Amino acid sequence: MLSPLRLRHALAALLWLVLAAGLVRPAQAQLNLRIGPGGAFQPMPIAVADFSGDPGLGPLVTGIVANNLRRSGYFAPVEKARFPENPSFDAAPHFSAWKEAGVQGLVTGRVTRDGAGRLKTEFRLWDVLSGQQMIGQQYAGDAANARRMGHLISDAVYTKITGIGGFFDTRVAFVDESGSKERRRKRLAIMDQDGANVRYLTSGEAAVVAPRYSPATQDITYMSQTTGQQPRVQVINLETGARQVIPTNADMSTSPRFSPDGRRLVMSDQEGGNASIYVMDLGSKAQTRVTNANAIDTSPSFSPDGREIVFESDRGGQQQIYVMGADGSNPRRLSYGDGSASQPAWSPRGDYIAFTRQRKGSFAICVMKPDGTGERVLTEGFHNEGPTWAPNGQYVMFFRDPGGQAGGKLYMVDVTGKVEQPVPTPSYASDPTWSPLIDAQR
Repeated sequence: MLSPLRLRHALAALLWLVLAAGLVRPAQAQLNLRIGPGGAFQPMPIAVADFSGDPGLGPLVTGIVANNLRRSGYFAPVEKARFPENPSFDAAPHFSAWKEAGVQGLVTGRVTRDGAGRLKTEFRLWDVLSGQQMIGQQYAGDAANARRMGHLISDAVYTKITGIGGFFDTRVAFVDESGSKERRRKRLAIMDQDGANVRYLTSGEAAVVAPRYSPATQDITYMSQTTGQQPRVQVINLETGARQVIPTNADMSTSPRFSPDGRRLVMSDQEGGNASIYVMDLGSKAQTRVTNANAIDTSPSFSPDGREIVFESDRGGQQQIYVMGADGSNPRRLSYGDGSASQPAWSPRGDYIAFTRQRKGSFAICVMKPDGTGERVLTEGFHNEGPTWAPNGQYVMFFRDPGGQAGGKLYMVDVTGKVEQPVPTPSYASDPTWSPLIDAQR
């Protein structure tokens, strides 16, 4: 495995391509895709041509880009049988032919190796309707990082057309579940957002629950429980593998989450029949109590600016969503309506809070604005829970349990509720947590 420094140096070399003189002019009217909660929506027809050059890695990168764009729900990659030509990377495509084939955007690329075996991956995004190139970039790195180059290209294409930040160059940590429900083994696992490169971070000797990624560091916090013992909050560093048990004076600590800067944990400490929210400084291990109600306060989540904490509480008689200052000041209820509301998660963009709504025997993944208005159901079914946000704030991942002896599976839904996709995992899975963009963690 590459060291973080070497990986960063290998992949941070993002350069604008110098185009052949006179080949194209900068795009004037650029292709764009407007996405919102209302109105009709159709995915954009886009073609991802075979990346030329290396016969092994070219098809790999091509497939990753096409698959990512398809899974976003905003693009419909065109079948190669409909391609009017096999475009050259070094020449402008025949725009009229691609337009006649119903294609609006075209991605071309090339993967080559230098004498030392290092890769150079280049791509161009063409606006077929205007006959212009929208973007051209190149990435350099080791051959082992070819998959990641595909994700970086996908992010560049996605962002250029939608105007929304990328999310493909990310990882997902989750609880991998195997065995019968009576003897279920729950291991902490991590994978690329498309399901590739799965690896296990715990052995399964202790059950793992509720992992949460740090927004700023290579750390994951989670709850670990060995049979006959109380659950303990732990933190694992993904670069070094070092683990630490978080010391508390409570009977049981649950629902840990990081602050936006990764320097604090907010969690719920159970004391007798109640549970209160505490904030812990990870450096000094000093804890500050921020709720003191005769209630069960749990599932806290910081706002992106760190100034507020959203949480769930039964202080009104039923679990609902509340928000307060990060110091516990000015607590106020956000969720109303039928059923209970739980598991709030603040969007990285700050514009929505995702949560689970339980009512009439069904569980819905919902969003609302930070002031409690504008509640919308993104997806609803027998049992959906555990929302976590993509770093661009455009998608929510969650797990769905159909009941019976089966187990949960991961899904993602976009913030408009128009796109829902399964997320591949090796076995049953629950409690997903989405990482920041990989470069943002360095």
